[in-house]
Amino acid sequence: MNARVDHLVIAARSLDEGVRWCEATLGVTPGPGGAHPLMGTHNRLMKIASAAFPRAYLEIIAIAPGAKPTRGSTKHRWFDLDDAHLQATLARGGPRLVHFVAEVPDAHATVHALGRTRLDRGHVIEASRDTAAGRLSWQITVRDDGQRLFYGALPTLIQWGPVHPSDSMADSGVALRSLDLAHPRAPDLDVALRTIGLSGVSLANGAPDLHAVLETPRGTVSLHSGGI
Repeated sequence: MNARVDHLVIAARSLDEGVRWCEATLGVTPGPGGAHPLMGTHNRLMKIASAAFPRAYLEIIAIAPGAKPTRGSTKHRWFDLDDAHLQATLARGGPRLVHFVAEVPDAHATVHALGRTRLDRGHVIEASRDTAAGRLSWQITVRDDGQRLFYGALPTLIQWGPVHPSDSMADSGVALRSLDLAHPRAPDLDVALRTIGLSGVSLANGAPDLHAVLETPRGTVSLHSGGI
């Protein structure tokens, strides 16, 4: 297995609120994104690639107003977006880092490998959307309950088709320098991260947290998930 950080997930109550957060926090207006009818969500994207994370980007995601997921009423949206505690936290404190996604060469094989460690990363779902640069297609893991697992510190897995979204993104002036994880069950999480072959990310025992450090037009910015 050989996984690498693909993108950071910033959850917001609304996409407009997420854009305002990005401008105020990182000093940059995010680029265009798209809609996800399967999940009833939409996003904005921004390239944050660096030498350590060469294809990384940032995703600001929110539930699309009035949109009902086409995957079915009994299945939750990805990234815990239907979780009442998460939404309450966003209402109190605004958009924040909640999760990250790791790119893998074979999503099905990686899910099966995690299953052997008794971790259910979810079903592998096929998705696609058209962009100005061409059609994006990918396979991504989503649990029926929408849970991120390990407070977001166990990445969702994604396998891209021939086109990666960051290939056509303009440089934003923001670069991801590091991503550090903490969790009170660090040994269990370490087994999972080793199983998927994730490198370039540190893990410590402690209160749940994702800590991303970015270089931005506003200087060095640290983002924390804070265990939501």
